[in-house]
Amino acid sequence: MDTIFILTILIVIGALAFDFINGFHDTANSIATSVSTKALKPRHAILLAAIMNFIGAISFTGVAKTISKDIVDPFQLENGSIVILAALIAAIAWNLITWYYGIPSSSSHAIIGSIAGAGIAAAGFGALKWEGFLNIIKALIISPLLAFGLGFLVYSIFKVVFKNNNLPKTNKRFRYIQIATAALQSYTHGTNDAQKAMGIITMALIANNYQSTTEIQTWVQISCAIAMGLGTSVGGWKIIKTVGGKIMKIRPVNGVAADLTGAAIIFGATFIHLPVSTTHVISSSILGVGSAHRLKGVKWGTAQRMIITWFITLPIAGSLAALSYFILNIFF
Repeated sequence: MDTIFILTILIVIGALAFDFINGFHDTANSIATSVSTKALKPRHAILLAAIMNFIGAISFTGVAKTISKDIVDPFQLENGSIVILAALIAAIAWNLITWYYGIPSSSSHAIIGSIAGAGIAAAGFGALKWEGFLNIIKALIISPLLAFGLGFLVYSIFKVVFKNNNLPKTNKRFRYIQIATAALQSYTHGTNDAQKAMGIITMALIANNYQSTTEIQTWVQISCAIAMGLGTSVGGWKIIKTVGGKIMKIRPVNGVAADLTGAAIIFGATFIHLPVSTTHVISSSILGVGSAHRLKGVKWGTAQRMIITWFITLPIAGSLAALSYFILNIFF
């Protein structure tokens, strides 16, 4: 059997595995607030998130095209299959490590850093498409800052609008609203995160001459959507506990403000075809809401641990990918 064909099959399997892991790793963020406030029972929240992630994943392809062509050029990529497979191995490894320790690390950072690291290992820094790569990095940096600011603003408005309302009654009403905002946030998560695996498979198909454009094939879109939906159904309880309770004590009104903020930022990025970290965006929106609610109520130690993980993910994932590339190059 042709080695290129075998490597392509391995990449497709690896990309779907990455999407599955992304489902239980990152989707936990989108339902964490609704579970922590008991707006939804965990099983119901996971089922809702799985359905909405699937719908979101089949709705758009712009981010997938960005991943497939703006980090490295798949049309010029030598040893493309090995580069992409090495990137997947590194991203999956880092995702599993951070999931095991309950750290809400970014799957987006992991896969983008891994593609860059493997590409550099294969062809030096000239392998990177610097304009596209730097645009992606800017989006990864700016999006959590926007989420923090918007979260602070949205909750500040909530405080003014509902300041004369009975707090227990207000929270009870917002608990019902949280069901809708959790669904919305899960949908937007699917529109951005599931497309990363689609982009990787498309990159492999181009590099191995199975297609000549960056269009996302229907079977790629549907299979990635299913993989993410199935991964979501497994759940990510450790990360739910971190995001839903270890940043701040979340009440329904806080949760709604954070969910609306996260959904707005993520969907805005999807609309302009840029991948962002749903983990960063959602966690930052909670930090913004918490700061507006009561600055001392935010557990900044947890936030600091998360921020450190955010910063180290790109270089660690890139280094793991480079190492994986050199090892794979021995065998293929």
